[in-house]
Amino acid sequence: MKVAKFGGSSVADSIQLKKVGEIIKKDPKRKFIVVSAPGKRNKDDFKITDILIRLGNAFLNNDAFEEHFSTVIQRFREIIEGLELDTSILSEIEQSIYTVLNANYSNEMKMDAIKAIGEDSTAKILSAYLNSLGLQASYVNPKNAGMLVSNEPGNAQILPESFSKIYALREEDGILIIPGFFGYTEDGQLMTFSRGGSDISGSIIAAGIKAELYENFTDVDSVYSVNPNIVDHPKEIKTLTYREMRELSYAGFSVFHDEALIPAFKEQIPVCIKNTNNPECPGTLIVSEKAPDEKCVVGIASDTGFCSLYVSKYLMNREVGFGRKLLNILEDEGISFEHAPSGIDDISIIIREKRLTSEKENIIIERIRNELHADTVSLQRDLAMVMIVGEGLVRTIGLAKKATVAIADANVNIEMINQGSSEVSMMFGIQSKDLNRAIQSLYSAYFE
Repeated sequence: MKVAKFGGSSVADSIQLKKVGEIIKKDPKRKFIVVSAPGKRNKDDFKITDILIRLGNAFLNNDAFEEHFSTVIQRFREIIEGLELDTSILSEIEQSIYTVLNANYSNEMKMDAIKAIGEDSTAKILSAYLNSLGLQASYVNPKNAGMLVSNEPGNAQILPESFSKIYALREEDGILIIPGFFGYTEDGQLMTFSRGGSDISGSIIAAGIKAELYENFTDVDSVYSVNPNIVDHPKEIKTLTYREMRELSYAGFSVFHDEALIPAFKEQIPVCIKNTNNPECPGTLIVSEKAPDEKCVVGIASDTGFCSLYVSKYLMNREVGFGRKLLNILEDEGISFEHAPSGIDDISIIIREKRLTSEKENIIIERIRNELHADTVSLQRDLAMVMIVGEGLVRTIGLAKKATVAIADANVNIEMINQGSSEVSMMFGIQSKDLNRAIQSLYSAYFE
């Protein structure tokens, strides 16, 4: 049995959904289908989830929400009419929105329920469409599928007892269409995963039914070794390990939500990234281990929007508890950190800029000076992180030299290096303005 997940671009309109129908028909092993909400039809278009969020915010703020409601309904009307389905589905979608808006939920729970309408509606539409093609298909609500999650609105986590419940789906007849992005608490409250969580849903279902393969259909033929917006026609990656994909996802590769592979990883289920618009292309296969003769470096990922909090104090290394006290200050202010390379007398804490407002910055710096008596405290913004990713990277001689030479050849200064914390990645911090030059030079060094 296979699990196939179709992302927002794959279900954006009736034309795309017809392609999805053909893909499902061609392989009877595709018994479990997980879908996202309709995404963008072109670069200037909108995602249904974004409009639902605006609708929810407007309603909760007592503002006019009717325009957003009309936009959502019109989009689904076009899809339903394009698939020549009964318009009763549209009435059901309208009713589901009003039911949520008028429900006696907290604001957080109401927003989660509103956001989930996109995926839920897509699943109902696809189920009806497959039946119109003569296939036996049924919509399965995540509650009935066994998707039990923690009570954390907008950031739900799957509960361990879910997997045995999901396994029972193997006994169901026909094709099962399951909306992604949300589950239910033990007391029946709808909760969504973090944004992009339909990938998480697909991985959970694949792990629960112990699938032979989890196919993730998107709008690219494969994962590329570098961002194609920075390097023209980069090489495709044929095979990745789970750890490599997770590192790439974290560091800016947008194909997968960076938490998505964890359930599949634990069950060692292979994952294949495929293109809805070119389903015959083999895509990129993600496995637990790759052949020893494969190339070490598989990709170069990057992301902007970081800052570095630098703290220096003479004999810091002899002061017991200094690091704990420093991190406690961040915790008190609700700030999580990404990396923390350190020396004898200094430490740099890498933080996502969006988490550190100017107000928080001033509070944290003042507390470090007063409570830790640091000699120097400073913050450097507008940093980019570049990550070289590959299994066996730390055991391969000369890879770090190749990276530093390539960055120097691009006339880019390295602000930070962090390698020892990971066996599959080597990270460099540089100024955001230098990112494209550094990436192009690194790609040339490793892949050309």
